[in-house]
Amino acid sequence: MREAALEVAADQAGERLDRYLASVLPGHSRSQVQRLIEQGHVRVEGREVRANLLIKAGDRIAVVVPAPSPATPEAEDIPLTVLYEDADLIVIDKPAGMVVHPAAGHASGTLVNALLHHVQDLSGVGGELRPGIVHRLDKGTSGVMVVAKHDKAHEELARQFEEREVEKVYIALVWGVVQAGRRIDLPIGRDPNNRQKMSSRARRARSAVTRITKAHHLRGVTLCNVAIATGRTHQIRVHLSAISHAIVGDATYGGVRARVPADLRPVLSLDRPFLHACKLAFKHPIDGRPMQWEAALAPDLQRVLDELEALQEP
Repeated sequence: MREAALEVAADQAGERLDRYLASVLPGHSRSQVQRLIEQGHVRVEGREVRANLLIKAGDRIAVVVPAPSPATPEAEDIPLTVLYEDADLIVIDKPAGMVVHPAAGHASGTLVNALLHHVQDLSGVGGELRPGIVHRLDKGTSGVMVVAKHDKAHEELARQFEEREVEKVYIALVWGVVQAGRRIDLPIGRDPNNRQKMSSRARRARSAVTRITKAHHLRGVTLCNVAIATGRTHQIRVHLSAISHAIVGDATYGGVRARVPADLRPVLSLDRPFLHACKLAFKHPIDGRPMQWEAALAPDLQRVLDELEALQEP
């Protein structure tokens, strides 16, 4: 635990409390300062206050910074494919079948458990010694993910995702013939009839845009590159199902068929949706340099694709 006693100078009067503290407390982002205020660790003239308080010259501010508490999830020695790592972030190629966060039914074996074992220089996010998850991939989706190691990196990466500055490209195999250039602009919300699903017809929905940027046609299916500007839960799966081109192997959104033609038989071996996050591009959260990472198609999906193309050769 660390304590700081501050006095507001005349030239800092009129500034919001959270902005002021973020500028004078080394290593503390504005979001972290706001959490300290909400948790009662900041007092102005002996009183608990709000983050938007406008400070006055001579105000005496007491700040208590608790030591980072251990993360609730336990570190587990789970293999990870690391594409890049530095002091601020780590980029990994997530395997299919791995859940990102511990939750009911998935208390262990998650990406967070694996990162706690692998990453030795976490400085903590939100006052806990844990990795900063700024975006997610579904359990059945493989591919590129970026994770922050500390609050400042987490805040900036989250801002880039929120403001749609991150380029995200996926590879999907879908039923039927879909053309490159197709744009799907449908809101997505929780399905009122099934809380485990999302829907483009939900009453409470948020805007979502998906674009088909490339299309390779095989008989009966299309291999697509899919770009998303937003990142709603199950977005690509919901949108492609909504235009009658469900992702092959997606049992939740109509992508599994009991009977298929002989030249499509390899898809019957899929035990998950044919969906892979192949590219992620963003700016480094600390120095701003452009970064781009790609992950080759996962082996199980590549095998299905190779078998499909072999069967469909003239």
